[in-house]
Amino acid sequence: MTEATLPSNLPQWMKDHVDRYLSSGGTDGHMYTIKLPNLPERAVPSLLLTTTGRKSGKKHLFPLFYGESGKGYFIVASKGGAPEHPGWYRNLLAHPECEVQVGTKKMKARARTVSGEERAKLWKEAVVFWPPYTEYQQKAGSREIPVVMLDPIG
Repeated sequence: MTEATLPSNLPQWMKDHVDRYLSSGGTDGHMYTIKLPNLPERAVPSLLLTTTGRKSGKKHLFPLFYGESGKGYFIVASKGGAPEHPGWYRNLLAHPECEVQVGTKKMKARARTVSGEERAKLWKEAVVFWPPYTEYQQKAGSREIPVVMLDPIG
């Protein structure tokens, strides 16, 4: 994958997770074990997404939870229920071609925001692997949290 930088504002646990993921070549860190208050410990699948900055043109790396659909993967632009979309999503809107690492597998992909029945189906699947998405949508108010399909290319 192209050399990319982590956003400086990522929490330390995410930086540590990415370090583990990258240093192991994806053999460690693909399944991220997390314990949240009032929820049982769970292992959530995570991928590394590399986007091209919409302003800088530089490569940025983000660790994200994901689901699988067909030959691709889907991610959720929740930003914890913030009122605005995450930067990685805005980068994908400007430059939909991206790079993805899922475990040890690396690929180029094209991102597309899903809607209608496809979004509804994938949202239900996302809430299964990460139940807090339901709370994030409530916090986001009128902002519908985007679900993004990463379709492999090349």
